[in-house]
Amino acid sequence: MAKETKKYWLILAAAVFFVYVFAAAQPIPVETILVSRWLTSLESNYPLNMGGSPPEAAQPLAFELGGRFGYVGDDGRFAINRLRKGYVSLSEDHWAEYDALPQGLQIMDPQDNMVLEIENPKGYPVFLDKKLFIIGAEQNSITALDSRGNELWTYDFPAPLTCIDAAAGFILVGTLDGTVELLNASGTQACLPFEPGGSRLSVILGCAISADASRLAIVSGIDDQRFLLLEQSGDTYHVVYHEFLTDGFRRAVYMAFIDSDNRVAFEREGGIGIYDILSRSSVNIPLDGEIAAIDGSGGDRLLFVVTSQSAVQKKLTAIRFPGTIIMEAPFKSKAAFLGRRGSKIYVGGDMSLASFELGKK
Repeated sequence: MAKETKKYWLILAAAVFFVYVFAAAQPIPVETILVSRWLTSLESNYPLNMGGSPPEAAQPLAFELGGRFGYVGDDGRFAINRLRKGYVSLSEDHWAEYDALPQGLQIMDPQDNMVLEIENPKGYPVFLDKKLFIIGAEQNSITALDSRGNELWTYDFPAPLTCIDAAAGFILVGTLDGTVELLNASGTQACLPFEPGGSRLSVILGCAISADASRLAIVSGIDDQRFLLLEQSGDTYHVVYHEFLTDGFRRAVYMAFIDSDNRVAFEREGGIGIYDILSRSSVNIPLDGEIAAIDGSGGDRLLFVVTSQSAVQKKLTAIRFPGTIIMEAPFKSKAAFLGRRGSKIYVGGDMSLASFELGKK
């Protein structure tokens, strides 16, 4: 009886989810379509198969949604599905849940196996570039650990960290005092610290590093706020583009290299900016509300974004490069999740997760 009740709930959730998400959706042009694959509930483990391609034996997808976190397989079944009781650091390979001042850490894998236990970490964990780091309790230091939890190195900063990214063995960090530092795999400076300046208040609100570490992207300052792109030249980096972002934000902003590192997406007041590295130009795509989730890849010349207009009103938007909105699908949800792996899109609202596949009609 319990199994039948869960199946009934799932079918009902599917109906509600699709009414909210896709009743108002416009078809993606140029013969590109979204094919429904499955829908599942966070309160069950009985995915409803909607068609599409058969599941692959892929690494489970990490998710956080509606006070829960875990990993879901390509078939819609959960490898882990937990209520969040504290803070969570989550990556494709590892996760850890911890208190504000953890006395110890258990590093887990997507199969819920403990792979490492750390006593008295003196901070909290972050997973970057498939490596484990500890951000100090005062948020002004970073420590690299090896696979056994041994300390490799520690680097202290003169001010609290405000953003961090890593790739190709390098760690890019922005601080509250408006400084950007790039560290190498040994924990030493890869180049001299950079201070963008040019604003009334100096602070780094966003930073991103390309996959080969040849480019750095930064959002800095308050009054005026700027987007900057730096490129490597020998053993240093030079600004090759900058743009003022009008009013800007007084909080951390989303930014990432996308489209095989040919573009940078960054949150800006009233929407999202997309900088084209080849043409050295930026476009501003107006969006309603604040960015709640973004796919982070930009593959197939498409970028998917979820925005939040209110506590319960969300919108899924598809953008075709260089900057044309080709789909908008409003839905009601307090929480939202968006993930992507190649041609597969994963969308979550409240207690439901759905999978779609980009296809050709």
